[in-house]
Amino acid sequence: MRNGVHLARIAGIDIYLDWSLLIIFALLMVSLGGGAFPTWHPDWSRALAWGTALAAAVLFFASVLVHELSHALVGRLHGIAVPRITLFVFGGMAQIREEPHAWKPELWMALAGPATSLVLGIAFTALGWAASGGAFDVADAESAFARLSPLATLLLWLGPVNIMLAIFNLVPGFPLDGGRVLRAIIWGATGNLHKATLWASYGGQVVAWLLIAVGVAMAFGFPVPPFGAGLASGLWLALIGWFLNNAAIRSYQQLLVRDTLADVPVSKLMKTGVETVEPGISVQALVDEHVARSDQRAYPVVEHGGLVGMVCVRDVHKLARSEWERTPVREIMTPSAAVAFVAPSDSSLEAMTTLGERGVNQLPVVDGGRVVGLVRREDILRWLSLYGDRRLQSSTA
Repeated sequence: MRNGVHLARIAGIDIYLDWSLLIIFALLMVSLGGGAFPTWHPDWSRALAWGTALAAAVLFFASVLVHELSHALVGRLHGIAVPRITLFVFGGMAQIREEPHAWKPELWMALAGPATSLVLGIAFTALGWAASGGAFDVADAESAFARLSPLATLLLWLGPVNIMLAIFNLVPGFPLDGGRVLRAIIWGATGNLHKATLWASYGGQVVAWLLIAVGVAMAFGFPVPPFGAGLASGLWLALIGWFLNNAAIRSYQQLLVRDTLADVPVSKLMKTGVETVEPGISVQALVDEHVARSDQRAYPVVEHGGLVGMVCVRDVHKLARSEWERTPVREIMTPSAAVAFVAPSDSSLEAMTTLGERGVNQLPVVDGGRVVGLVRREDILRWLSLYGDRRLQSSTA
């Protein structure tokens, strides 16, 4: 299911904002507008401090977006499709349709993000230095910040933050960029993507548990250079570690699932004997004659043997019950032009990818213009539960 808000489409890549982004956005605003900026600039008005904090938060996430776009554009140069980027609480994620076909594209794609953040960090720092008139004294940063203009303060905050972002992403823990660099190197050395992903995933879990341990120590008041100490900072670091641990495990599992489903045709998993309806029947007839008598939740709408749309149970719920008798199905169905479908010969991996991208639970299976079945998310999960374990275990040998 697609979460968040569609922000823009850049270079053919859809940019989404996840709702969790509000958490880190609010934290940045509070820590800068209510803490750092008033401390550095006691003469600033509240409006100026909070306005500069707002600009800093927006530019930080713009920097993260540029970081992720660099991954996507370098990946595209090597034939790797990146249909969307999602900005969320821990930064951003460029979502690829399939794994790189070789280790070198993986390496260059992984390095692109940290390199971009490093360039941005150096550029912002240099611009901030210029905006300060070259008078910023690193040895006496507190008094130096007090003399800075809002623009110089903003740039000299953004610069080091982007440099730290580059360094953090180079930590060799999958699926961070550094973990992908590690996977590419192991892949190149062994020629085995599965082993490379497994070892990189282990690296990610080690890094994650170190972050959790450091975070817990900080939360209990133990200072840990260079992070310091404190309950809020410690819990945040531990949360990042928890997320990284889950992401490392899930990334390896996703690779194995992809590999398992790639050779399984849709025809092997699809539900046949699917009920179809005509566009002219009433919604009341759809409910009485089909929905109430079947566990099928989506119905291909067929006219003259061809697919003209899909109607789901949730479409019925959008209509007042008093309207069911006089409303034909064609008025609530999703027209065929907006319906994704697969062929019986397509791989189940392609079906699973399409289900995820479209945020739906079933797809019509069409052969020669005729609907021959439905492939549902539950069908794929059931097949994996029955046959996946053996195949996944054998793929790691």
